[in-house]
Amino acid sequence: MSQTTTLIKELKSQLKAHRKTYEDVAAHLKLSHASVKRLFSEGNISLTRLESICDMMGITMAELVLSMTIESKKIDNLSLLQEQEIADDLQLLLFTVCIINGFTLIDILQEYSLTEPECIRKLAKLDKLNIIELLPGNRFKLKISTHFAWLPDGPIQRFFLKCVQQEFFNSHFKQPTEKLIVINGLLSLSTNADIQKQMQALGRSFAESRNEDASLKMNEKHGTTMVLALRKWDSSLFNEIRKEK
Repeated sequence: MSQTTTLIKELKSQLKAHRKTYEDVAAHLKLSHASVKRLFSEGNISLTRLESICDMMGITMAELVLSMTIESKKIDNLSLLQEQEIADDLQLLLFTVCIINGFTLIDILQEYSLTEPECIRKLAKLDKLNIIELLPGNRFKLKISTHFAWLPDGPIQRFFLKCVQQEFFNSHFKQPTEKLIVINGLLSLSTNADIQKQMQALGRSFAESRNEDASLKMNEKHGTTMVLALRKWDSSLFNEIRKEK
């Protein structure tokens, strides 16, 4: 990824973090919404306009570049061995998911029956696994990027598929906080690939929104899981009446 692309990507993240939209940028730059959208998609933003957008958010270009540099050094995935170490320890897995979702040490102590020494040992383990940087006073900061994801078919994903999926789908999905969409259709491989890209973008949006909500009080947010699935697949229920090709 080029530095220009990375910078534009960070600029988008900063706009979202400051709750600014393309409409806000358009009004600030006195351009149409379509023109602003094209500037971002093509990555063709002049330094003058870039500085103006930063001014609108109340940050400097130097701060934008620094944020980009810090984000680029964060990790998107763990190794197979790192994931396995977490999956083999249920308490560590719970602790890791909490930390990734913005829990503080105090939040975890209030929410779960873990002692402070146990939590400190878990923090030390996550520091060793390179997920966090442990700071004085048992404070920490995440070292994973906003695009962090568990390995496809890795130990963590397999654990959740084995132990959680039946419980997760044991719902009528009728509550205001629930949504299940099932659509069947015939798609080309290229269309399938395009939809996968859209799913990845939605996943990144979820992660970015989670990070934005990290500053909210614990009673203002709730555990939420989103599952996106797409397969080139036909049900085996019809195998007996399906003609062989």
